[in-house]
Amino acid sequence: MTKKIGFIGCGNMGKAMLGALVQKEFIESKKILVSTKRESSRKKIEEEYRVIGKESNLEVAKESDIVILAVKPYMYKSVIEGIKKELKGKIIISIAAGIDIEDLENMLDEDSKIVKTMPNTPALVGEGMSAICPNKNITEYELKEVCDIFNVFGKYEILDEKDFHAFIAVCGSSPAYIFMIIEAMADGGVKLGLSRDKAYKLAAQSVLGSAKMVLETGCHPGVLKDMVCSPGGTTIEAVADLEKNGIRNTIISAIETCANKSKNM
Repeated sequence: MTKKIGFIGCGNMGKAMLGALVQKEFIESKKILVSTKRESSRKKIEEEYRVIGKESNLEVAKESDIVILAVKPYMYKSVIEGIKKELKGKIIISIAAGIDIEDLENMLDEDSKIVKTMPNTPALVGEGMSAICPNKNITEYELKEVCDIFNVFGKYEILDEKDFHAFIAVCGSSPAYIFMIIEAMADGGVKLGLSRDKAYKLAAQSVLGSAKMVLETGCHPGVLKDMVCSPGGTTIEAVADLEKNGIRNTIISAIETCANKSKNM
């Protein structure tokens, strides 16, 4: 990409995105600009990723073609007020939960080019899942540019804005659920005598391989589950125990709770 990308703010999600762009060499590091609230954070990011740190949000907005707003949702209004004039005609990418396109249009000019997105942290290793929703001012070519960026992070889907709450629950927050499952699987392995490091490796690889089977075979997860469950075998015994303890209902309930929290933010 020849355009310059600016990050205003760079927390966990911003770093995941920044790291993927640098690692995949999608864009020259000198064409990535970053500003952060703390000078110490900016300097650390400059050293780690070899990008260009700027002392102010205004400098990033002025020098970038695509601006990624990677600050906390409650900071959006004050941050935008300080850089509004420099955002005119530029593509503005939001990654904040609870900030709608209408909210951004009210903070900016009516002709602003806005793309609401929601990536997740596996973007850091190129296996993220992102949702993308452009406003009416984004052209087809500009949307492709944004999609090309998010393709670096893994996969993406263009969704209606109304579906973002479900996306956040199923994808945005779900790495935390999966990390808990991996940790629990490893704990079970340790209880049975495996070393901690081997248990984590075995559990994580099993989750990775299982997910890949769903994506690459196109088979229903239930069919793949049945393929592992031999009559009277060990797996069906474990599955029965999981069902007895309500694994499906627990996960569905957690996802609904997450979506409801997103709607009320």
